[in-house]
Formats: sequence, structure tokens, C-alpha cells
Amino acid sequence: MALLRSATPGDIGPVIETGRVVLRAPQMSDYPAWAELRASSRDFLVPWEPLWAPDELSRASFRRRVRHYLRDMREDMGYALFVYDAQSTALVGGITLCNVRRGVTQSCTLGYWVGAAHAKRGYMTAAVRAVLPFVFDSLELHRLEAACLPTNTPSMRLLERVGFTREGLARRYLRINGEWRDHVLYALLDTDSRG
Repeated sequence: MALLRSATPGDIGPVIETGRVVLRAPQMSDYPAWAELRASSRDFLVPWEPLWAPDELSRASFRRRVRHYLRDMREDMGYALFVYDAQSTALVGGITLCNVRRGVTQSCTLGYWVGAAHAKRGYMTAAVRAVLPFVFDSLELHRLEAACLPTNTPSMRLLERVGFTREGLARRYLRINGEWRDHVLYALLDTDSRG
């Protein structure tokens, strides 16, 4: 069970805790751990992500990223959360809830990444499960969407394991590693059973 607690004065944004993972908004003090994890995982992550900028891992780039995340959170447009091992407190990956749409849609899009050393150890499954009450109960959204490359079997299995339904294929949907790529589309509704 996930525990969502209000942010304390030192926290920015939501903090979600389970026995396995802790999710919280990125802060500038996270830069060394983030840069180290992303650098050591580069070969593992590049095939699944947008093209990395030449200064991708610089402190200045991270500062811009954190500012962007905070602006999106203030404006209810998106929520970026780093994922930590609850026992060791090591950074293991990240989750983004982006493109928050209100009005008649009430939905957003889920994205996630995990460091190479932490892959296939259940961290991201635990993190996605932990973020669902925040999406559906706190943000009161109706629909959570996700997309992954058809060749990313571990990601498809993760989404299906937590209750997402495969809805179709979007042709040339996202530009990944410099190329427009097809993506398998998934969604989870607030009324669906969760795995």
C-alpha cells in the first residue's frame, strides 16, 4: 500500500512511500546521484528515449530540467518524481506524469525510466503501482495513458501486470533516439482493476 503524505517545508511536491520505494520530486541536491545513474545507464537507456543532448548530464541541463518540472507541477501540467529504494535510499529511476489534461478528458501520460543496475528487480513495478492512487485519488484523473516501443517487452509486461489495457498501435508516434517510431498504446481507467 502506498502512503501519500503532504509535502513538508523541505519537500517540493508529493512524497509517496511504500515498503519498497519512495517517490518524490527532483531537487538540485539530487544532481550527483542522477548524473551518475544516467551516465552509467546510458547504453541501456538510449534505445528507449529521445535523443540525448550534448550537455544532457551537465549541472546546467539538470537545473533547467528541475525548473521545468517545478513549473509543470505548479501549473498542474505534469509531475516528475524520482524513484528511490526505500531501504538503501539509492536513486533507481524516475516517473513522469505529463500532458495533464483537465476538462472533459481528465487524463495524463505516464513515462518512466530505470537505471541499468536496477532493471528487472521490481522497482518500476512498485513505483507505477505506488503512483496510481496519486493519479486517480489526489489528482482525480479518469485515465492514465502510456506508450512503449513494440520491441520493449519488459515495459509492456510491466504495464499489463499493473492493470493497463493494450488499446492499439500509434504509427510513428514518438521520436526516439532520433527516429520516429511506432508505439503500442496502453491505458488504465480509474474504474479498472489494478494489478
